[in-house]
Parts: sequence; structure tokens; C-alpha cells
Amino acid sequence: MAVVSWKEILLLTGLVVGCYWNSLSCGFVFDDVSAILDNKDLRPSTPLRDLFLNDFWGTPMAEERSHKSYRPLTVFTFRLNYLFSELSAASYHLFNVVLHGIVCVLFLRVCRLFLDKTSSLVAALLFAVHPIHTEAVTGVVGRAELLSSIFLLAAFLAYTKSTGADHSIVWSPIALTVVLVAAATLCKEQGITVVGICCVYEVFVAQGFTFPMLLDTLRQVLQGKDGFPYAVLQTLLKLIVLVISTLLLVIIRVQVIQSQLPVFTRFDNPAAVSPTPTRQLTFNYLLPVNAWLLLNPSELCCDWTMGTIPLVESLLDLRNLATLTFYSFLGFLAYHSLRYKHSSAKTVVMALSFIVLPFIPASNLFFPVGFVVAERVLYVPSMGFCVLVAHGFKFVSHKGHMKKMSWLMIGILLTTHAVKTFNRNWDWESEYTLFTSALKVNKNNAKLWNNVGHALENQNNYARALRYFLQATRVQPDDIGAHMNVGRTYKNLNKSKEAEDAYLVAKSLMPQIIPGKKYATRVAPNHLNVYINLANLIRANESRLEEADQLYRQAISMRPDFKQAYISRGELLLKMNKLTEARDAYLRALELDRTNADLWYNLAIVNIEMKDPSEALKNFNHALELNPRHKLALFNSALLMQESGEPKFWPEANRRFLTYVEEEPEDANGYFNLGMLAMDANENAAAERWMRKAISLQAGFRSALFNLALLFSQSKREVDALPVLDELLRHHPEHIKGLILKGDILMNHKKDTRGAKTCFERILRMDPTNVQGKHNLCVVYFEERDLPRAEQCLEETLALAPNEEYVRRHLSIVRSKMAAMSAAGQPLTSAEGATAAAEEEEPKRVQEVAQGEEEGVGVDAVGKGAGDEKNARKSSAESLEGVAVDQSESLDSSQSDKQTKGKSTKEIKDIEKKRAAALKRLEEIERILSGD
Repeated sequence: MAVVSWKEILLLTGLVVGCYWNSLSCGFVFDDVSAILDNKDLRPSTPLRDLFLNDFWGTPMAEERSHKSYRPLTVFTFRLNYLFSELSAASYHLFNVVLHGIVCVLFLRVCRLFLDKTSSLVAALLFAVHPIHTEAVTGVVGRAELLSSIFLLAAFLAYTKSTGADHSIVWSPIALTVVLVAAATLCKEQGITVVGICCVYEVFVAQGFTFPMLLDTLRQVLQGKDGFPYAVLQTLLKLIVLVISTLLLVIIRVQVIQSQLPVFTRFDNPAAVSPTPTRQLTFNYLLPVNAWLLLNPSELCCDWTMGTIPLVESLLDLRNLATLTFYSFLGFLAYHSLRYKHSSAKTVVMALSFIVLPFIPASNLFFPVGFVVAERVLYVPSMGFCVLVAHGFKFVSHKGHMKKMSWLMIGILLTTHAVKTFNRNWDWESEYTLFTSALKVNKNNAKLWNNVGHALENQNNYARALRYFLQATRVQPDDIGAHMNVGRTYKNLNKSKEAEDAYLVAKSLMPQIIPGKKYATRVAPNHLNVYINLANLIRANESRLEEADQLYRQAISMRPDFKQAYISRGELLLKMNKLTEARDAYLRALELDRTNADLWYNLAIVNIEMKDPSEALKNFNHALELNPRHKLALFNSALLMQESGEPKFWPEANRRFLTYVEEEPEDANGYFNLGMLAMDANENAAAERWMRKAISLQAGFRSALFNLALLFSQSKREVDALPVLDELLRHHPEHIKGLILKGDILMNHKKDTRGAKTCFERILRMDPTNVQGKHNLCVVYFEERDLPRAEQCLEETLALAPNEEYVRRHLSIVRSKMAAMSAAGQPLTSAEGATAAAEEEEPKRVQEVAQGEEEGVGVDAVGKGAGDEKNARKSSAESLEGVAVDQSESLDSSQSDKQTKGKSTKEIKDIEKKRAAALKRLEEIERILSGD
């Protein structure tokens, strides 16, 4: 067996890189979204053992909705990618290109067993550039094919060394073969078929049997004329070991899927649910369809489900001729290759084994699969095809007059295939390019119309997306997912009536419950989301909350393990203030999935509403144990710690806010709350830095601007506070607290009585009943020595707040002052007096608001203080307007905002201190008013 030279390796590698380098610019598309972006098993926070408990998409194998595709080694390589580059698509594509190069080199080594040096290189070159491989190489999920192929070829090469020079059995290569077969199967299920390839090799190549020889040997044994020859016994022993090992792998595999096949619908594979003979005719017709894709890969499509290939419903259908032609040709090759012993026959029989055996699991002939045609499953069968082409090339090129022509033809074939592969890669650049290219090939697949709509929807181009979704309903009127997509898009376009109508159509298409029959086996689990979407839509109407609850309960009755229904119903019950029922809904969901961080988070929100902050914090911590970077849990747990008033919680709250801003560096609220924590800890420099960062990210951030001004005022930097207050009032001219603080600074520090008066008058224009603004304006009148106006002002203030004793005392003082001045013959109003007063000690106003109502401190930091910030806690749903695995339907989930109420113990103490300070200022004013 000729070895593979470095020159050949470099040639193959260069050709692979030349064909696939542009795949590095492609993103995550189609199934990549579910396998990579939405798969929690890739995250370092997920235990490694979960890779062996979940399917390829991260769904527990025990769940009915699991796809049952068990490929833990492939997922492990995705996890390695994530470890080094997280979700950088280029690294995942680069890994696939490298793997394809390795497969090409191994395939060349295998070809050397059956072909000469030139022909084997031609086969490997054709395999390297064949366009049918773009789905397996450029599609990230195609890595399962690549890894499985590496172990499959390695297992086969190991087995070829199991016969010694003296024809004895060498057991170490067989043991290695079994290990490599197991590895191939853990990458993708079809890896186990290499055992069949090894058996064919052992019988027809290594031992040199032909089919007639086998029949003759068997006849002699049955007739008792002769026992099994020693060579046959050795062969049987090796094959028995392989078969037993295979059976053990199959048993383990069946145990892993818990003896359950995945649930597929007629939309995934229409022929699978068709009656006889339609099912058999269609499945057999798919064989020549796949063969044609290998022969002429000019029209490739990423999705062949639904109506892509119409059912073959009659024996008179002309497409049956293609089926007959395929079987005739296959039978002809098999007959001649199994009848003769020459090298050409051995080459053909091995080529056929590589074509047929790895394709059997995807053929639909023995059990249904979730697709009609899938180009990536032709990755290994194409090896046998390439061997046949190369073998034909060898046969033709040895004819003298055909040699140049054969080389010209093979050169044209390699060039055209390489160009096609390179251009096909661009189709995988984005979901929009992928699905629009598919629609050029096939316009009868509603799933493709849906997926183009999804791609446009992700670009917020809802109007165009709606056209594609509507076309999907026309192509496949009974497609529940298409009607769901129409409904969701109408909702995004704020057309609630049309959205509800579309959801009702989808709901009417749901199968009716048949007594005694398990509902879950007759409908795609994602289709049950129509009840969730419809309920989420109508619950926006307060009068229809009970109707929405009925829909959630209907979904739960159909599937008691429908986790999303419990989550959405919990949100609704929270909105209806049925807190105990909401808590029970989330607890039921947690019984189904205790590893869901969102569920623990939502339960914490219910605890907050039930005034149980300690339990809420425990559940927030549960969420963060499962997902340490759960943004909402980080933010709201830190806010809860901040609100507790316990300084011991502040360092952890600070750490969580810092983690949150790492996750959301553009969210001003995170920096604002860091600033509030710093203010609580009297770290003024840090508080100023965080507040300014928040303001830089969100111009006009009301709470941040006010609290920064307040910080300056409390730090005796009143002059610095004024420009901040000016910016606050420019964005929010109605901000009464800001006007009061500005008036205080102008009066007491800038000696600008007129400016202060303007601030207080603006307050009263907006709110004539504002006691503080009114009282402070009275003080301005007093400082202007306009005692009659001050008296009238205080009388009006007392009418607004008859229980405020300090207003009554001030009015008494002003009246006493007026009586004394009248008795002395002094005028009660004096402009000169006002001027003189400005040169004397400035009277002080009550600063109750500035002292006792700091906006945003404590519980009301942002959630209640400013009214326009997002610190209000939110209940997060598991799937939010997400794209289902097949991207043909999505789930709507609304988020209900909830605010916590009440004051912490520390906050109450702070308010009492501030009230005491305010009383001291009242006494000071009284002394001033009582003096001359």
C-alpha cells in the first residue's frame, strides 16, 4: 500500500483551503442557531456530564421533544470552540475546514487500498472539491459528519491491519477498530455503519471470496461434505467480534434514547405518514434523487422538507422510471463486482459499500427520519461515488486514444466543481442569502418562505417578512407554524386584530384530542406555542385576562410537561395579582426543569411581590448559580441587596453591578446604581465617576443628573451642581425637585433671589398645590421685605397644608413683625430694605425635599424615582420571539414589569435624620423671622 506523500497532502490541503476560505466569513445559519447559539451545553457553566445526558441541540434525551440525536463528542468540540473564541463564527468554520482537510488525506490513504496512485489522487481531489459537501463543511452543524468520517476512515484503516503476514488474526487492530467505531458513533449515528464496510472488506477483499464461492462453501457445509475451511473460521471469528461489538453499541444507543424514536410531523417528512404504496414509492424514488445530486450538484438546497419533492402516489408516475433505472444500475454493478475476483471487482464492491451502507440510516427505508433529503448525509456516500468516478477514469485513460480526453474531462470536472463549491459557500453567509438561494431551486417548500421571513424579521423588516409568511400559508395552507408567524408579524406591526385572526386559524389546525391516544405524539411540540402566543396577545386587554389564562390552562392540559405554558401563566397570574397561584405555576415548572435560570429568576420576582425579600434573594442566587452571567438576576439581586440597607451586602451588590455592566456596557442603569451604592458608602469620587458615565451613555438621564447635583450639593460643591441642574431642567423642565434644589443653591450660595424666585414660581405654575414650592416662595417674599405679600403667601400655604405647624408659626411671626413695623411707622414694603437684606446674613429656607426626598435613593433608586428608567424588575420568559429549531415558527412571550414597593429600615432612619435636620433649619428661619 503506497503511503501518502507530503506533496499530496499539501496539494489536497491547498485545494481545500482554496475552495473553502470564504466560508470563514459566514455566520451561524439555519440549524447552527439551535446547535450553537441556543445550546447551553457549550457554556463553561454547564457540567461536562450534561453533554452525555442531552441531545445534539442541548435538550435532555429523556424529554419527548428531544431530537434523539446523540452526538456528545461533536458537542464537545463546539465547547472547545466556545472556550477559545466564544461565539466567533470564524473559528467554528475554520475548525470545519481543517477537519475536511484531514478527511481528504485519510480518504486518499483508503483509496490507495483499491486504486493506483494516480486514480486514488483523482478520487481524493474530486472528494475535496465536490459541491455536495458545502452543507457539511460550511454549515457548522455539519461537523458531525466530518468528525464521524474521520473516525470511520480511521476505524477502517485500523481493521485492514487485522490480518498478519501469515494470515493469522491480529487482535490489537480489531480492538482499536471497536474503539474508533464507538467514537465515530458518538460523533454521529451513521458512524456505526463502518462495521458493515469492514465486513465487506474482510469477505470480498481480504479473503478474496466471491458471491458464488460463498454459496458453494455454504452448500458444501450444509450437505456435510466438508467443514468450514480454517480461513473461513478465522473470518467468521473476526466478524463475530465486530458484530457483537456493534450490537453492544446499538443496545447502549437504544438505552440512551430510552427506546423512543423522535417525534416528527408530516411537515418534516410527508411520505413517512403517507399510506401504502405512496410511502414506499416515494422513499424509493428518493434514492435516485440523492444519486442525481452526486452526479449533477448544480441545484443545491439547504432544506428539502415539506412539499419540495411531491409524493409518488401511483405506479403510473413517470418518476418510477428513475427508481427502476437506479436499481438496475446498482444491481448491475453489484452483480459484476460480487461475481468476479479481479481487482476491478474488488474496487467496485468497496465503492458500493461506502455508498450504500452509510446511507442506510438516512434512507427512510427501515425507519423514518426527520427529513426528506439532506445533502450533508451524502458526505460519506460521496466517497464511494468518487472511487467509482476515479475507477472509471483509470479504465478510460488507459485507452491510448482516450487518454488526453479523459484528463481534459477530469480537469474540467474538478475546476467546475471547485468553482461551484466556492460560490455555494457565499450562500451560507447569512440566513437571508441561504434561504433566498434555496427558493431559487424550490418554491414549493413553505419552510423556506418562513425562514426568509424570519431572516427579514431579524432585521426588523416586518412588512417584507409578512409577505413571505403569507406566501408560506398559500404554499402550505395547513402549516400551523406559518400562520403563527403571520400572527406574530401582525403583532409586531401593531395590528392586533389581524394577529389574533391568524393565531385562531393556527389554533383551528391543531389536531383534536382523541380519547386514549397520547396527544404529544401527534403534533410538533412547538405548535402548542400557538396557545401561548394567542394568550400573550389578548392579555394586553385587561378585560380578557381570564380568557388568556384559559388558553394557558388548555395548553397545560394537552401537555402537562409543557414548561413554557407554566412560565407564561405565572407571568399572567403575577399581573392579575394572584401571587400564590403564580408561585405555584413557577414551582411546577421547576419540577420539570430545575436547571432553568429564568424560572428561578421569575420565582424571585414573585417573592418580591409577596414581600419576601430574603426568599427572593435565595432564588436570585439559584439563578446565578446556574447562569453566573444572567443579566436580569445580576441587576435585580444587586438592587435588592442595595435596598436592604445592610452595609454587609454592599460589596456583593457592587460586584454584581460590575458584572452586569460587563455584560451590558451600554446600559446606563448599571452605572447609575453603582453610583448610588458609592453614595451610600460616602465614596463621593466613585459616585461622581459612575454618575457621569451613566449620563454620557443616556443623555438626559433624570435620576443620574439629579443625584449627581445632590451629591455636589451635599459635598459643598454647589457651584458644580448648577450646570448639572441646568442640564436636568433642559431635558425635564417639569422636574420639581430639581427646581427646588436649584432655587436653594441660587438663594443661599449665589445670592440670586430673583433666580430662586423664578424656580419656585415655575413649580407653582406646574403644581399650584405644591406646599414646599409655595412656602419657599413665601420666604423669598420675606427676604425681599415684601411682608404683606409674604403674609398672603403663607395664608395660602396654610390653606393647602392646615396641619403643618411650621407654616402656622411662620405666619404668626410675619404678622407680629408687620404689627411692630406699623407701630414704629416703618413701611411694610421696601425696595431699599430688600437691597439691604441682601447685604445681611441670608435667611435659610426649608430644604425638606433636598434633605428628605433624595430621588432614587434606596428602594426607589430608579424603579420609582425617575419613572423613565428600567430598574423595575422584569419576569423573563424562556423563549422570546425566538426562532424554533426549524426556524419556521416562533414563540411570543411578553415580559411583565413589576416594581417593588416599601421602604427599608435604613431608609426610614435616613429620612428621620433628614427630618431632624429640616427642623433645625425651621428653627433657624424662625429666629431670623423673629429678629429685626
